[in-house]
Amino acid sequence: MTDKKYFAHETAVVDDGCTIGKGSKIWHFSHLMTGCKLGEKCNIGQNVVVSPDVILGNNVKVQNNVSLYTGVVCEDDVFLGPSMVFTNITNPRSAVIRRDQYEKTVVKKGVSIGANATIVCGNDIGEFAFIGAGAVVTKEVFPYSLVIGNPAKHVGWMSEYGHRLKFDDNNIAVCPESKEKYKQEGDRVHKLSQA
Repeated sequence: MTDKKYFAHETAVVDDGCTIGKGSKIWHFSHLMTGCKLGEKCNIGQNVVVSPDVILGNNVKVQNNVSLYTGVVCEDDVFLGPSMVFTNITNPRSAVIRRDQYEKTVVKKGVSIGANATIVCGNDIGEFAFIGAGAVVTKEVFPYSLVIGNPAKHVGWMSEYGHRLKFDDNNIAVCPESKEKYKQEGDRVHKLSQA
């Protein structure tokens, strides 16, 4: 088919009923299953599974060997590192069918999830959060939060450009790359409006 507005490698399997945005690329041995939706300019690496009803926004980067199971929603500009995985059932058993009990996990705009991390289902990830490599997320992650370890623990804050934020006595931090300012209030951080 020459009128496709996306690229799929000849070894990729794209089932009927997928929605794929303009400029997206699907690489070697990946499988997009019926009912999944990809926005524009997504990049699906090698050996990725995108299950039915998974939704990816625009410019989502999925690295090699990632499994995205039904119930996962990723907003725009999300980065999913190599071999990370989402679960979709809290208490799976091989002999018990729970296909009607998939839990939803929402990954908000700009999130980065490191290699080999696991996101346990039902735990949303806030905007621009940064999940360290190998982390096991077992609870909600706040926007701009940096979490690492197993189980994942909050250890700091990250800018939208992916730099660790250092707050002054007035609870203000400046991203060293973008020069954007952030304010910490209690257990939350937000970006300040630029003048």
